[in-house]
Amino acid sequence: MTYSVLGLDRATSAIGCAAATGNLAVGGWVLRAAARVGAVATQGYAVSTLWGDGALARMADGECADEALAKLTEPDPGRDFRQLTVLDAAGGTAAWTGTGNPDSKGHILGEDLVVAGNWLANNKVLAAVQAGYVGEPTTADFGRRLLAGLDAGLAAGGDQRGTLSAAIRIVRPDLPPLDLRVDFDDEPVTRLRALYEMAANPPYSEWARSVPTLDDPYRC
Repeated sequence: MTYSVLGLDRATSAIGCAAATGNLAVGGWVLRAAARVGAVATQGYAVSTLWGDGALARMADGECADEALAKLTEPDPGRDFRQLTVLDAAGGTAAWTGTGNPDSKGHILGEDLVVAGNWLANNKVLAAVQAGYVGEPTTADFGRRLLAGLDAGLAAGGDQRGTLSAAIRIVRPDLPPLDLRVDFDDEPVTRLRALYEMAANPPYSEWARSVPTLDDPYRC
């Protein structure tokens, strides 16, 4: 149904997440992120947006990724039909993949990185997403690294049903949030990359550096 990647860029303290799916509005359903807090992807056959919001709130209160995930999944009788990945601000990672989600499914925990998916075309998609992300130089633009992960997952087969929506969210203390979404399109990952290039370059990028941020809340 969905594949996603969460990452931490230690050079800039940026936290990011990206996802693609064969359904509508993957950004609204799946991705959550907050600077100095972490990132979450909540997905699966019976996706729970409560898990996404809850994990982010727990990390904001000081819980690490493992703690937040355990406290959300353990009491939920529907957890076997859901999937959750969590990345905290320190780079800690945790993931849950319920057995009731459609195959192929699974998750990968890496250094400052979590990849997960379900209802995938094959069991090579997740490794491809990871390889696409880490294959980019660590000095490369963080957003393009996340998008490289989506591109690689799509090239490996992606969602069994095809791909209809894609999204990316990047947060960091010194810049405003970047939240780009393609909610329905025949080529959503391609459209998302085009949006990202617009956002990463002037005039948009110059304007974004003039608005308030966590580091400079009164900037104008």
